Amino acid sequence: MLDESLLDTPEALAEADRRALLRGAAEAGARVRTAARHATEAGVPQLKPDGRPRGILIAGPGAAATCVADLLGTLAGAACPVTRLAPTGVAPAPGALRWDLPGWAGSVDLLLIATPDGTEPGLALLAEQAYRRGCTVVAVAPTRTPLAEATGASHSLFIPLATAAYDQEAQPLTASAPGVLWALLTPLLALLDRIGLVTAPADTLERIADRLDHVAERCGPAVATYSNPAKTLAGELADALPVIWTEGVSAGPAGRRFAAALAELAGRPALIAELPEALAAHSALLAGPLAAGADPDDFFRDRVDDPPALHARVVLLRDRPSGGLSAAPAARDLALGHDTPISELDPEEGAELETLAELIAITDFAAVYLALAAGA
Repeated sequence: MLDESLLDTPEALAEADRRALLRGAAEAGARVRTAARHATEAGVPQLKPDGRPRGILIAGPGAAATCVADLLGTLAGAACPVTRLAPTGVAPAPGALRWDLPGWAGSVDLLLIATPDGTEPGLALLAEQAYRRGCTVVAVAPTRTPLAEATGASHSLFIPLATAAYDQEAQPLTASAPGVLWALLTPLLALLDRIGLVTAPADTLERIADRLDHVAERCGPAVATYSNPAKTLAGELADALPVIWTEGVSAGPAGRRFAAALAELAGRPALIAELPEALAAHSALLAGPLAAGADPDDFFRDRVDDPPALHARVVLLRDRPSGGLSAAPAARDLALGHDTPISELDPEEGAELETLAELIAITDFAAVYLALAAGA
């Protein structure tokens, strides 16, 4: 059960935040600036790429690396295929994971390694394998780790991870923590901008940081629930099954990131689909026992002894303006026609990366508030 009174008590939130999740969400903009500086100091702006790579391979553990691959693949679009290398192994522990290059990978391909840990032997072995194949390797990881040493030995490009003092206090570091995502993603955006696959120059990264700061001001723990979109969303999802629908190209990765953060940070399941396909994919679900109006005896339930019934709530994330061709009206009609409530997030106007950053930031805050208020 979610303790809603906790949401409007900043001191209690701070006491419950043993993993420094709120601090990580609030400092996302600062993390972007630090990561951009690290990329500059590593020499990314001075790179002279000899054309675009044939393909980009991304390897790393956990939800953060998965989200980075998802975002970069979406932003690069048809300009270059982006493939995430899924690990194998008997456990998610760093020493048990292994990554392998596909048979076709060679000198015209780019391998990106993104990890908040850097102690994974499998990633060091992957960097060595890529070096023998002739692949260009770029790694973002903490300094003074085996991966940093391996990339240095193979003359690959190493970019130090933008860390904060409290990162060392959270062991193991949560992959879905807000600061981790931006520390990994920002240097790779700068790199792909230099290659010509995405548009993310220094001024764009600064605008992303400004947008993240703006969201932190709106969604911080001191802002009351009634004017805080992240706290409001967390309260709406307190006893609901989130059914996340996205509209627009870049909203898809934001929705998948939200589902991953809900699972890892708050221990909450969520369903995810993109409009307009979501209308057919989830139509039967909203007409079934998860619909808000599916339990006619709910009013007479013993509310003291019985837990509340779990009902679906649609969360609509959009990265496009309200006007123009949109499946959003049909989505609202479907949800409300089955007595299913709907929450909507529309970012303020801006470039694609700025609106994407806003969607991720608000939903990150919401996932963190759900985790803290539920005692996860």
